[in-house]
Amino acid sequence: MNRWTTTFFAILILGSGWLWVSRLPVDASPDVNAPQPAVDHPAPDFSLTRFDTGEKVNLSDLRGRPVILNFWATWCGPCRAEMPALQAAYERYGNDLLVVGVDQGEEGAVVGPFLDEFGITFPILMDGDMAVGREYRIVGLPTTFFIDSQGIIRGVHAGQINSAILAEGIVDIAR
Repeated sequence: MNRWTTTFFAILILGSGWLWVSRLPVDASPDVNAPQPAVDHPAPDFSLTRFDTGEKVNLSDLRGRPVILNFWATWCGPCRAEMPALQAAYERYGNDLLVVGVDQGEEGAVVGPFLDEFGITFPILMDGDMAVGREYRIVGLPTTFFIDSQGIIRGVHAGQINSAILAEGIVDIAR
């Protein structure tokens, strides 16, 4: 039994040492005081360039209308699959609702043909360095935020959306 006790304490000490050595550096930890987008909290403001016009768009300038903010990329299969539903919502609700796509980390030469292929006419903003994606804590694409006319996030959906999920989100932000 003495050998087992010695082995147990050796593993305990070596394991503790391994945890100490392999820990993340303090500066690699996320800033817990940074604003994080969350349901029932204001959507963090940002400024990005619009793909088609080159003009700067601030999220705060869109207040007054509900916004569906969709983070996506051309290489993302689920993003491709949900584009027709987003386009249909944009066409259906017109001035009552704004659909905004935020392309993550791609060049205009890649985005343009994609938009043409899918007939996308809603505003597309270019997040080339993905700074806004990081601010919004995007960990997978697509991710969609439903923001009411006051700029408050009322829903978040990670993953592909369909017409039913879109309709539920619109009800939540159109109140």
